[in-house]
Amino acid sequence: MADSKFYRCEWTHDNPFNNKYHDHEWGVPVHDDTKLFEFLILDAFQAGLSWLTILKKRDNFRKAFDNFDFKKIAEYDEKKIDELTNNEGIIRNKLKIRASVTNAKAYIEIINEFGSFDKYIWQFTDFKTIKNNCNSIKDVQATSPESDKMSKDLKKRSFKFVGSTICYAFMQAAGMINDHEVNCFRYNQV
Repeated sequence: MADSKFYRCEWTHDNPFNNKYHDHEWGVPVHDDTKLFEFLILDAFQAGLSWLTILKKRDNFRKAFDNFDFKKIAEYDEKKIDELTNNEGIIRNKLKIRASVTNAKAYIEIINEFGSFDKYIWQFTDFKTIKNNCNSIKDVQATSPESDKMSKDLKKRSFKFVGSTICYAFMQAAGMINDHEVNCFRYNQV
């Protein structure tokens, strides 16, 4: 076993994109509504693809989706959707692009109801990070009772591409769940 000071979670495969994301973002609690929306959008686009594919296109997504400004995205029209569908720098899945617009509208409704998306979304983990004890990548689950509940509630509020697996990945990204392997140097840092 590697020295925990230098050991990273196995899923990174020591890829520079994965390493940077793992070392600085993955599992760090996020409470900023724009950043939470970014993770929600990126996790939806990741469905069926590798996270590395998304990381490599992340800057393109930022440019194409107005820095994940959910108020702007909620106003996207057919012309903008067509523009995004033809943008080779992002994942050009029209269903996922349309879902981003639908989700932006629903996101704003949640903010209007709860005061922030942060207040709404963190309720699913009782406003704290769930710290799992994963010894290897094999121990990391794909869903949880919390992600099941989140998925069900988001769907009820008209969100798209928010199945339990996507919600679980979102929770990992946003630091609602700490799934760093116990011997990973980031495990006790986040």
